Amino acid sequence: MLEPPDNVGKRVQVTAGRPLNRLEVHDRPHPISARITGKCQDHGASFTGYYAAMADDGEWFADESIWKDLYPFHFPESAFAVAEEQVEKILRRTGVGGGKVLELCCGPGRHALALAKRGFAVTAVDRSSFMLQHARARVAQARLPVEFVLEDMRRFSRPATFDLIINFFTSFGYFDDQADDFRVLELVRANLRPNGVFVLEMVSKERLARAFQATTSTELPNGDLLFERHEIVDDWTRVRNRWTLIRAGTTRTFDFTHRIYSGQEMKDLLTKAGLADVRLYGDLDGRSYGFETQRLIAIARRWALSVQC
Repeated sequence: MLEPPDNVGKRVQVTAGRPLNRLEVHDRPHPISARITGKCQDHGASFTGYYAAMADDGEWFADESIWKDLYPFHFPESAFAVAEEQVEKILRRTGVGGGKVLELCCGPGRHALALAKRGFAVTAVDRSSFMLQHARARVAQARLPVEFVLEDMRRFSRPATFDLIINFFTSFGYFDDQADDFRVLELVRANLRPNGVFVLEMVSKERLARAFQATTSTELPNGDLLFERHEIVDDWTRVRNRWTLIRAGTTRTFDFTHRIYSGQEMKDLLTKAGLADVRLYGDLDGRSYGFETQRLIAIARRWALSVQC
């Protein structure tokens, strides 16, 4: 979405084995829903949640066709190998060795699959039925048990359930009202068990201030072209984007905005939501967070209640 690729301002080509350095768009909340349940052909991948009815509520991410059309740009096969590496680093950095994990805005289930391989009980939540179809297919092929839930991250609630919650690839900040961002973090805290850990990974204001380019483009091996235009708006609180996809001689344009945070702003918001021991890093290896880092990693905890006599 708003995140520039490594070759900012230039035409880049996606090839096998080369991960995209761009935003993974996941959460697609929608207020109208109906409950559905299902299971993926005896392979252990369960599916429960809410099917969002299509309606024009003014939120750009409610359009499923965005994720269908842009999927090849966000999720080349190499992105799944990157998720395997990231999960290893998450577990080392947090010290979580087992239990229940929630992936908020799971997309095609990259991290959920890697966590399930390591024996975790995984719940993966996303707004997009298209993304969850891909996720279920991957997990079914691997014959691993993962619960997939089609739901709005602003509503998903299972109090005191998870030892670890992750939200990756800048899948945070989609909402017009910042109060919705805060609501999501309040639910994260509520859904964590005492001593549970939350890991958030995203692009930050600091990164954009150093590397922002107004235009970028990407070409896939099949000739599909994606041209991106970005503009910082609203006093450096949001990025306005226009993406133009050229595929097989046809053109489609997507317009959307995204809220951006500095490291300190995110730390303050996490603390306000009731999370504690908030630490910022520049990568999952534990590099200190600063102006030169490319990613914002925030790790926070829900402390156990202590009884004082």
